[in-house]
Amino acid sequence: MKRPEPSTDLSFTGEPISAEEAIAKWPSRYRSSKARVSATVGTPKDGEENLEQAKRHYSQALVDGTLFNLGDDVYVKAEDGNPNYIAKIVEFFEAIDGEPYFRARWFYRPEDTVIKTLASEVQEKRVFLSNVEDDNPLNCIVSRVNIVKVPAKIVSGAEERVIPPCDFYYDMKYELAHLTFSTAADDGDASSTISSESDSNCIQIPQQKEKFLLDLYSGCGAMSTGLCMGASLSGVKLIKKWAVDINSFACDSLRLNHPETEVRNEAAEDFLKLLIEWRKLCQKFGLISTTEVIESDDDSEDEEEDGDENDDADGDSSGSEIPPEEFEVDKFLDICFGNPNGLKAESALHLKVRWKGYGPDEDTWEPFDGLRKCKDKLKEFVTTGFNTNRFPLPGDVHFVCGGPPCQGISGFNRFRNNKAPLEDEKNRQLLVYMDIIDYLKPNYVLMENVVDLLRFSKGFCARYAVARLVAMNYQTRLGMMTAGSYGVPQVRNRVFLWGAQPTQKLPPYPLPTHETLAKCLTPTEFEEIQVGYSQRNLLQLEKALTLADAISDLPPATNYEKTDERKYDTRPQTNFQKFIRLSRAESIIPLDGGDASKSRILYDHQPLELNDDDLERVCHIVKKKGANFRDLPGVIVDEDNKVKFDPSVERPKLKSGKFLVPDYAVSFVNGKSKKPFGRLWWDEIVHTVVTRAEPHNQIVIHPLQDRVLTVRENARIQGFPDFYKLCGPIKEKYIQVGNAVAVPVGVALGYAFGLASQGLTDNQPVIKLPFQYPQCMQGKTEEHSA
Repeated sequence: MKRPEPSTDLSFTGEPISAEEAIAKWPSRYRSSKARVSATVGTPKDGEENLEQAKRHYSQALVDGTLFNLGDDVYVKAEDGNPNYIAKIVEFFEAIDGEPYFRARWFYRPEDTVIKTLASEVQEKRVFLSNVEDDNPLNCIVSRVNIVKVPAKIVSGAEERVIPPCDFYYDMKYELAHLTFSTAADDGDASSTISSESDSNCIQIPQQKEKFLLDLYSGCGAMSTGLCMGASLSGVKLIKKWAVDINSFACDSLRLNHPETEVRNEAAEDFLKLLIEWRKLCQKFGLISTTEVIESDDDSEDEEEDGDENDDADGDSSGSEIPPEEFEVDKFLDICFGNPNGLKAESALHLKVRWKGYGPDEDTWEPFDGLRKCKDKLKEFVTTGFNTNRFPLPGDVHFVCGGPPCQGISGFNRFRNNKAPLEDEKNRQLLVYMDIIDYLKPNYVLMENVVDLLRFSKGFCARYAVARLVAMNYQTRLGMMTAGSYGVPQVRNRVFLWGAQPTQKLPPYPLPTHETLAKCLTPTEFEEIQVGYSQRNLLQLEKALTLADAISDLPPATNYEKTDERKYDTRPQTNFQKFIRLSRAESIIPLDGGDASKSRILYDHQPLELNDDDLERVCHIVKKKGANFRDLPGVIVDEDNKVKFDPSVERPKLKSGKFLVPDYAVSFVNGKSKKPFGRLWWDEIVHTVVTRAEPHNQIVIHPLQDRVLTVRENARIQGFPDFYKLCGPIKEKYIQVGNAVAVPVGVALGYAFGLASQGLTDNQPVIKLPFQYPQCMQGKTEEHSA
């Protein structure tokens, strides 16, 4: 900052702070008689600052006739045309050269943070204290500003937050490390961070016996399975109590592997509406207290008109007779919000009915409005559901995780709406996800998404997600994690967003445990939120895993494999294979009604069955490293590394008469791609496991067998335990595996959550893991200490 001309109305007042006290508080100011020295200070980057040396310190200063004190909040001159900066005065000192200075600890406005253009989502007058400090000439102070610190809290229901009269208020800090919003400490905010930076505000949280997790957009449950495993390693029992997904096959897989979970096969927005209606029913039957007005039943007048209050349609009252054209309710089995009968009607609350005298085949979904008279049966159903936590009520959920699908931002979508991403129906689930968080108000939130969340429309959707959580008064922290860095042979970079209530410890990100064979491309603006980026030269990492480490032990399979359960008939060849084969009973995953057998069965070792033409093409791909369609006869590669058909020979054909090398292989990426019909090799990795297994534009052919990788081989590369069996047609299984968060990433995050939820982490954005995957899967023989 350019030093302004000195002012005559500018001076320190009062006696200087004693030399003994000043040296004790600001030792870096008194190290040399030189004007400036390099000193390590508490800045976000923990770097060296060229620090002004002081002659003496003061407690007060006079600027333009106004008296300022240490700890005052002030406006500081900004460049022409920009709003004044906002800062807290943490030092007054006279430099060696006699110039008067103050040290500013800066506040960020929302638009100065990662939120940027989404600042309107955050409350008016709200600012965020930073750890960024620097020295400024005293005459940069413009005027005093009234900033109040308010208690950080989550506001529930219709409650309004009381903010005292002020110019600005704050309850959070903002740090550049992983773009973190965190609860501002109760003390020490007014002091300079030159001498020290207090990070010791660990909150000891009373431990609950169990912590319930809701998995939204759950898929087959990979992320939440990993989270529960990791939490277990930290000493926390995290129970996957509820899961929601629109894909019925993924829901079947989750039910099979997690019988303890209430799995809902429905849209997330319908699930939210169901929760709202369920809460009303619980209030109606006096199961929870409420200050809200409960809607009266429309059937009250009907009952009076009937003239017989005992004539209840569910037949609970003795002596009542059911007209022959009416059916009698035996019991209610389920409840949903939507249109379960597939009729063209508005979505509404429905109940699944078991009719008296009829079996399960005659169960039907009926609109709630037609069942209002069945009060006793309804009360029985709701009471049972309430007592078993069948559906979460606000305050019931400790942890919500999920990856709301945002196909509208995907790089594969050529018709993305760059100007208004949230108006794209494909991105609407991000709003729904945040609405569910706002309704349930869990203690912890973890959102996952593709890296395009940061790239698309200058990171609009990522900024929106952070802004929504901060507006709800959640602490937040952004990070990118590469699956291969945690012990699987792929890259797969994903964005994760932590959220934590202000009274909880904000979880850190777990540092990598393994090297990777390929690097991921990250948006430059967000490069430093790549977990391990700042520590990359200090980490001692295990050797990167390869395809051979993960799948070389699996028995041969043909293109026509029909068996989805088989014995291994082989022995594990690597540590990864040894531990990934553990049975459920031998692992740290709770049984909770699951298979208690220690027998080891190989599931889903089946490939996508290629058609005759593609199989013939695959059989022509030589079994060597780097082989692909370019090795087939009839094509040549020019000096620009572009493939084209060889004009000197006739194009070879298949038995069917089609060409051996299809046109799409040559035209893919303008002839520069080596992916079509690419064969993997043992010392390589899969860059990213995707939802499709066709070899037309990706490298998915087995190193030595003429087929694509099987579902199980893909699952291994994603870190799924072998006992995790999938449901549905082969193509659906590939989709489930390809959509999953790599299990070891979930384990690492679950461990970080577990420590934070026990108050066992400090305020650092990253932690080191004390284990590796999949070795950590083995059931504990003794308690792990945090």
